[in-house]
Amino acid sequence: MCRVAVIDFETTGLSPDDGDRATEIAVVIVEAGEVVDRFASLMNAGVKLPAFITDLTGITNAMVKAAPPAAAVMADAARFVGSIPMVAHNAAFDKRFWTAELDRVGIPSAHRFACTMRLARRLYPQAANHKLATLVDLHQLPRPGAAHRALADAEMAASLWIRSLHDVRHDYGVPHPDHALLMRLQACPRRTVGAFLARRATLKA
Repeated sequence: MCRVAVIDFETTGLSPDDGDRATEIAVVIVEAGEVVDRFASLMNAGVKLPAFITDLTGITNAMVKAAPPAAAVMADAARFVGSIPMVAHNAAFDKRFWTAELDRVGIPSAHRFACTMRLARRLYPQAANHKLATLVDLHQLPRPGAAHRALADAEMAASLWIRSLHDVRHDYGVPHPDHALLMRLQACPRRTVGAFLARRATLKA
């Protein structure tokens, strides 16, 4: 079973294209269905946090001002991740910030991102919605800390990733689901999920 890096950012807003910056990053390494390592840090990008972000996350301007420079944190995060595939909940958001923050320090990023939100829409259509907290509660997964802090959210996304692998393996008979398979699964039309996984179970039997 492949090794993946599950990532979460806290930021000043929704898009680096609008000048928003990362304020906190966490990366949780998952291997063989278990969390094996963690990296987390606040980061100082030299920007002021909007009040609504502090209200949402609890991260203050004082906390960010005392944090290491964003460039140093991102360089450390890039070394920690290396070249392994990545996972995030609502991966389009985290991928944008991962790429943008690494671009600022001249570090290339060619990582492939799987998305636990897109996967959940295919595997768990019965969920009331596909927010991370809703899915964590649906599966009675642990909540290791306050939501909207990077490490807690990365830990919950990692638990959801592990649960998704388990369910693909046990509910659909795919013996060794991996990052590449789940990336293909997340792109499937919902009505074809069962047929897609049945084919994979036959091929990998």
